[in-house]
Amino acid sequence: MNKKTFCFIFARGNSKGIPKKNILPIAGLPLLVHSINMAKRLKEVDRIFVSTDCAEISDIAYHQKVDVIKRPLDLAQDDSSEWLAWQHAIKYVEALEEKFDRFLSLPTTAPLRTKEDIERCLLALKKDVDLVLTMSKSKRSPWFNMVTRDESSRLNLIFNKSRINRRQDTPPCYDLTTIAYVSRPDYILKSSSMWDGIVHGIEIPSERCIDIDNPFDYSVARLLMEQSKFTEYNI
Repeated sequence: MNKKTFCFIFARGNSKGIPKKNILPIAGLPLLVHSINMAKRLKEVDRIFVSTDCAEISDIAYHQKVDVIKRPLDLAQDDSSEWLAWQHAIKYVEALEEKFDRFLSLPTTAPLRTKEDIERCLLALKKDVDLVLTMSKSKRSPWFNMVTRDESSRLNLIFNKSRINRRQDTPPCYDLTTIAYVSRPDYILKSSSMWDGIVHGIEIPSERCIDIDNPFDYSVARLLMEQSKFTEYNI
């Protein structure tokens, strides 16, 4: 039986790190449109929604012929919970008497993703898995070169009580990325966070995992996206 999959793109109008981040141009298209185009390329996706509080973002979404969810302002602040925005979007869709089986979120900030990355995430949502996210191998280890600093400026290893003495003996560590999130609507509605259930991760090569959060990230992503080997995935 085919599983109905709805894709959601959450794009606020406000952004302190980079003004209007979600519609910055890369390789001739706004970041938002790169996510929309990727969703359109996925044969598994039945419908696409953009959740936003911004009229300009709404206009771009309408021009791309996708549905728009008007997000309440209290869910569009810098400190607003993304999880609550997910719940709001699902409730909006269900109020339209639309039923779907899989929830897919494609953040605008990861434009280097590939179609195959997302398909792997969709396939990983098995019966015994509640949510699938993406990750890349961490370049730093909390056992050896990640520290905290206390009020007296003293540094401490994050796992300073560990008895591990060799880097080779440390468990593999991963950085979470924003390539894609896959779950089920009922799990999201009944849970208070993604970590309430069984979460699995799909490992993605680090060169595709840039998450645009500041001007440096944007400059690197723009440079890579404008190279032919990356633009073929998104335009």
